[in-house]
Amino acid sequence: MKNYAIILASGKGERTGLDVPKQFFSINDRTILEYTLDIFESHNEIDYILIVVNSLFADRINFILEKNNYNKVKDVIFGGATRQISSYNGVNAITEINAKVLIHDAVRPFVSPKTISDCIKALDNYKAVNVAIDSSDTIIEVDSHNILKSVPQRRYLRRCQTPQGFDLCTIKKAHELAKNDGIDNITDDCGLILKYNLADIFVVQGSVYNIKITYPLDIEIAKLILKKESI
Repeated sequence: MKNYAIILASGKGERTGLDVPKQFFSINDRTILEYTLDIFESHNEIDYILIVVNSLFADRINFILEKNNYNKVKDVIFGGATRQISSYNGVNAITEINAKVLIHDAVRPFVSPKTISDCIKALDNYKAVNVAIDSSDTIIEVDSHNILKSVPQRRYLRRCQTPQGFDLCTIKKAHELAKNDGIDNITDDCGLILKYNLADIFVVQGSVYNIKITYPLDIEIAKLILKKESI
């Protein structure tokens, strides 16, 4: 059974305030997307990589691929108006009957090889896998008027990361059910599995370094992590 990595790189990255989508922002002459691709390209358990991008940035992707000569990149797929549509396009680009699929945010460039391996191993026993870390903060729930409604017990709460791993048939079914129901704005693939009660979702321990670059501060944190790794 082959192991696929789908890298979601079609976001606009508006919250970072950059003049380019954050996955194309360069640190030390390499884009964030390249750092992410490097990890999956070098991982000995990943067979193929699919990249989902906004069609407006096809030239940038082609330049990156030509520059790096990634051997595992099987295809580049155009994304949609939402993350869910982009994920749907990526999943349905896989033509094999059976496969393990890891879906990863392009703007998480510090995912560890161990996390990837743990997800792949967990898919031997589960059809869906999430990556998460403990929350050091207390999480509160508020209503639409910013009035506090509840304070869930922290020991039951986790902060989700990616990759999320799936049996190919299971995640394809989840996306098809959502499409048939006219749903296209769920921002989490495991959320689709939960919505349709398709499988138990095993939670793999993530890492505090596996940050998602979203805000300007995250860029500075990424620079510090890269500096630490180069020492």
